[in-house]
Amino acid sequence: MVDHESWVRCFSPQPGAAIRLACFAHAGGSASFFFPFAEALAPHVEVLGMQYPGRLDRYADPSLDSMLALAEEAGAALAHWSDRPLALFGHSMGATVGFEVARRMQHRDGAPVVTLFASGRRSPSLPDRLSGRVLDDRQLLAELELSASAAALLEDEDVRQMMMPAIRADYRAIASYRYDPEPRLSCPVVSLIGDRDPKVSVAEAGTWDAVTDGPFDLRVFPGGHFYLGDRVEDVAAAVLDALGVRRPVAG
Repeated sequence: MVDHESWVRCFSPQPGAAIRLACFAHAGGSASFFFPFAEALAPHVEVLGMQYPGRLDRYADPSLDSMLALAEEAGAALAHWSDRPLALFGHSMGATVGFEVARRMQHRDGAPVVTLFASGRRSPSLPDRLSGRVLDDRQLLAELELSASAAALLEDEDVRQMMMPAIRADYRAIASYRYDPEPRLSCPVVSLIGDRDPKVSVAEAGTWDAVTDGPFDLRVFPGGHFYLGDRVEDVAAAVLDALGVRRPVAG
């Protein structure tokens, strides 16, 4: 049985929020990446940061090296948070995890998530650049796209050795993932991308319409792969707009 409490971090509980947003991090990332996002969306949306095993306070939990296993466990954990409408937000690898979670929730509950937000990632319908590849640690570190704070942490040898098992597992999950075109989603999908992302082009980000029968939208922001770190308020406004949540006018 999945320990749902180990998976979910509710940084800023918002009992008055009508919608929850579960957030999935990039390869090598953790739930804390979304702490500023949670603050920006409060009090209108309650953000749940999904904590993958094998890192930070889940360091002792075995890492999962399968995208489908990540989705199965995360989806089971989120079943305990289904008393309010739920949207999903995934960044980079997390967008694919979120996509697979959305498919499982749609099948299990017979109802789609409110919206899937796919950030900094090409659609699963396109073959991944790393599909089938086995990377050594040097190649993994060269491939890794990290926020500035995470990159600084990796300069410490002890920290790097602690983080590498989870990083290896994440990239095995990416390399081994195979897209199945069925079932298609029925929920809206919003793709978000930085206009200078070196890993994903705007055109590739626009291919998420291939995975859903619901409405599709593409939002482009100034910045690179981690545009979200510099554009938290702008992305939060885009999320609220897509969810139909209106901020009260000040004054």
